[in-house]
Amino acid sequence: MNSPISLRDLPTGNIFRAGDVFVLFGELFGRGYANGLINEAKKSGMTVVGITVGRRDENNALRALTADELAEAEANLGGRIINVPLMAGFDLDAPAGEPTPTDLLSGMTLKSWQEDKLDWAHIEKCREVGIKRFKDSVARVMNELDSLIPDGANAFFAHTMAGGIPKVKVFLAIANRIYKGRGERFMSSRALLDSDLGKLILMNFDEVTANTFQYLIEGSTAIRTRLEKAGGQVRYTAYGYHGTEILIENQYQWQTYSNYTQGLAKMRLEQVAVNAWKKGVVATVYNCPEIRTNSSDIFAGVELSLFPLLKALKQENGGAWAEAQWQACRPLLQDGITLEALLQKIEDYNVNPVMKTFRNFSAWPMDNSEALAELMIGTSDDIIQMHTDRKELVVGILSALVLEGTGPLMFYETSKPAGPVLWLNHDIIAKQLNAMHNS
Repeated sequence: MNSPISLRDLPTGNIFRAGDVFVLFGELFGRGYANGLINEAKKSGMTVVGITVGRRDENNALRALTADELAEAEANLGGRIINVPLMAGFDLDAPAGEPTPTDLLSGMTLKSWQEDKLDWAHIEKCREVGIKRFKDSVARVMNELDSLIPDGANAFFAHTMAGGIPKVKVFLAIANRIYKGRGERFMSSRALLDSDLGKLILMNFDEVTANTFQYLIEGSTAIRTRLEKAGGQVRYTAYGYHGTEILIENQYQWQTYSNYTQGLAKMRLEQVAVNAWKKGVVATVYNCPEIRTNSSDIFAGVELSLFPLLKALKQENGGAWAEAQWQACRPLLQDGITLEALLQKIEDYNVNPVMKTFRNFSAWPMDNSEALAELMIGTSDDIIQMHTDRKELVVGILSALVLEGTGPLMFYETSKPAGPVLWLNHDIIAKQLNAMHNS
């Protein structure tokens, strides 16, 4: 892919109706991107069905939800949950009686991890165990799901799985240096990727973030064939990230957060959709904008690209509603600090020569650098200091707006998507929000 394929026009079609089924392939925790799709599915009268990733017992064995956990999860989803554990990744899998990859990592320290080596033959055995466990569970889920989707109905499968970092103490210390460190605390992201620890993490990212999309498409073949034979249509979506176009010098320009360690897995996710599309399966990865979440907080600076959305709201004819969003942000800043001053600081950051070197689409995902860390993490710290309360930030408002806009864009575009990989940039997000609030 040589350049982003961006969605520019608001989608208006909708093939989904009452009697159709929306399947969330990934458990719903808190509030995130998936909520927007679920809301639109419910508005269209669709039946909502979810799954669970399961839970770990005191011995790290994977189990289904208890009755109380299931009731809580179904209330949160607003639909039925198929209670078969679909935990992705292989970091806690191993042949019976043998150590898991996480066990192998437990002896690593901050001093030793770059030289520590892993037994790759054993890792591969663990990976195979994890894949078989997951695929077997997918088969059980699909067998149960089959009875929930009537002949001739349409089905919308929404893949939401991502992540894959093994839970080992040493990685938290490493991550704090790579994603938050500058000066003497700076650490190169390349050092991680070249280590055995980093290579294992990338393998697990592939399994969780990308390969599960493939397993979903393959596992639902019988359902898809049955529905299509009876006149129904089946769609698949997944959430990607591959940079976002934002307003820089009054033009929408592609930019990205560096280093995005999951970038390679996200490109693999895109390829799954491309390959499916070639076989006549309508699968689309939507590359969504950066937002601030609990899981993204470790990546200092990822939130900086959110601020120009305020300018996009006005540029896309948001009128009084767009102005109201600006006014909602102003009270969050300290006395004497204007929103205009904050946005100018973001503009200065984006036009800095250091940042321009990272706006290289063909080289994505790029490694970090000392200069990047100094500028990005420093700017992130400065912006936070401009606020009255570190827990009440402008990016909180903007993140909620992005979530609100992406739901309908993805849902309605998926009826007749323009291609297997699409970018949702600030222009189309702003157009969608303005259309929703100015009608």
